[in-house]
Amino acid sequence: MSMDVTFLGTGAAYPSPTRGASALVLRCEGECWLFDCGEGTQTQLMKSQLKAGRITKIFITHLHGDHFFGLPGLLCTISLQSGSVVTKQPIEIYGPAGLRDFIWRTMELSHTELVFPYVVHELVPTADQCPPEELKEFMHVNKTDSHPKEGQGRTILLDSEENSYLLVDDEQFVVKAFRLFHRIPSFGFSVVEKKRPGKLNAQKLKDLGKWVFFVLFCFPPPHQL
Repeated sequence: MSMDVTFLGTGAAYPSPTRGASALVLRCEGECWLFDCGEGTQTQLMKSQLKAGRITKIFITHLHGDHFFGLPGLLCTISLQSGSVVTKQPIEIYGPAGLRDFIWRTMELSHTELVFPYVVHELVPTADQCPPEELKEFMHVNKTDSHPKEGQGRTILLDSEENSYLLVDDEQFVVKAFRLFHRIPSFGFSVVEKKRPGKLNAQKLKDLGKWVFFVLFCFPPPHQL
């Protein structure tokens, strides 16, 4: 499988004219997965060979502005570029508890109408990452409040045996999140490609075998000359 990584931004705190805030894209099988979306990410996308409309999953490590302030603008731009008739699959967004609240309120206050659906899956931090009283502040949005295009996301808890959060498990990949310890709840992500059986063209192998035999027979190795 062909996979490549494009760094759109590696800066911290704020973007600069020559260095964007945190964002990178993993591209595989025609899809783009975005990890973090700092301010200016969509501008960096326009400078690259990547297409924002190909983004199918977004992963946010933590809720400091330089890692996710670019997300509302990017979603709006994808919507504007998508046209009025869209069959686009939902964009799946993964991040710490509180991310759903941020997106919902941003869309609500700006009267934004996205033409494509999206789903927010929230990772619940553990007590050593976030005191329970602070966690309540992140999770206070009434579950009946949602954007018209928002699907029902998951609330993902830590698997204590694996010490990780299982995010994606499909035919090709397993994506997990792991706890990081920062000033606020933070997560790292791992993307593991599943093993796939190879395909052997027996006839081609036989043909190649005959050709190798012919070459060795006609042109023996130097030590036999």
